[in-house]
Amino acid sequence: MPLLIDLKPGEKVIVNGAVVENAGHSTKLRVLNDSNILREKDIIADGDSITPAGRVYFFVQNAYIFPGSRTKYLGLFERCLTDYVESCASAAPLGEELRAAVAAQEFYKALKLSRKLLKHEAQVLENFKISSAKA
Repeated sequence: MPLLIDLKPGEKVIVNGAVVENAGHSTKLRVLNDSNILREKDIIADGDSITPAGRVYFFVQNAYIFPGSRTKYLGLFERCLTDYVESCASAAPLGEELRAAVAAQEFYKALKLSRKLLKHEAQVLENFKISSAKA
């Protein structure tokens, strides 16, 4: 099934590791075959991945975009996810879902689950902030 991507002027998308930027007016791309695609809004750059969950997302993203370096990124992913789940036990079920998606090589699904992990992390930090303010 084709995927239609509408790019605004200056917006970028990664297609199979190649960064493509819309250099003109609004552009529509139709992708007709299986491809690894990430829109600019879904990309975390190396300098952006400062939180533990952000690093998990970053390594899944890179495993998805750069299949030639997948083994390296999956090792880093596993280490970061293990550290996160060990320090935040409430993330364990989500961590197992994420591991299962990666094991099945469903990397786009793993990215969606990694976004849930980012939301989980934000909620944990917010709860900590609230409980610290009450103390």
